[in-house]
Amino acid sequence: MTDLMPAVFLGHGNPMNAILNNVYSDAWAAIGKELPCPKAVLSVSAHWYIPGSAVTANPAPPTIHDFGGFPKELYEVQYPAPGSPELARRVKDLLSPVPVELDESWGLDHGTWSVLTHVFPKADIPVVQISIDERQPPAFHYEMGKRLAALREEGVLVIGSGNVVHNLHAYAWGERGVQVFDWAVRFEKEVRELMLKGDDARVVAYEKLGQDAMLSVPTPDHYLPLLYILGLRRTDDPISFPVQGVDGGSVSMLGVRIG
Repeated sequence: MTDLMPAVFLGHGNPMNAILNNVYSDAWAAIGKELPCPKAVLSVSAHWYIPGSAVTANPAPPTIHDFGGFPKELYEVQYPAPGSPELARRVKDLLSPVPVELDESWGLDHGTWSVLTHVFPKADIPVVQISIDERQPPAFHYEMGKRLAALREEGVLVIGSGNVVHNLHAYAWGERGVQVFDWAVRFEKEVRELMLKGDDARVVAYEKLGQDAMLSVPTPDHYLPLLYILGLRRTDDPISFPVQGVDGGSVSMLGVRIG
């Protein structure tokens, strides 16, 4: 029997984490050393949030600097991992009958490369991205994860990149010693406890978790990648949290490992 590849959700937070050495980048590097070496990576990034389902089919995906107002050195970062048109076609087949476009115009956005530059710094593992269809409800994305579960048996590491709590309006840019908002702590704790209990339904239906959820997830883009990873989970898979912390008072850096 083929060993199952784990699946990982990473809270990527501030793009500057790509070039900083801190507790988060150190934890991502440690994850890369602990994981079995994958044949390829499929990334679900919060930053490819479009009205449709697509998967990158470019054999040499460009590094996309999809942000503004950061230091020059961040824009100079390149993550020249190869793509995998073969994996893109496999993803398209697994997700059928959902229509999925084989896209050669997108590349690797910072949701993907800002973490992978620490997890797999050699950039020698093929990477493919799948979009998040902004028109669909949370349950759709959870089911998409379930349809992709076979990839774990095929040596593909599926990574979700977003943040369980992501409220930039409350984020303390550039401030040190920031106190974490109570609602951010409560919501992250509740989501963690629900995942440990295997109560995926309530994690998916996060909008019913009250005011803390509304403050923690004002828009769904950064939360939805977590649902893809939960969809990949088997009932006997252990779940762990290899990265912890809240940045800027309102962005959870929680990492979730399945398997």
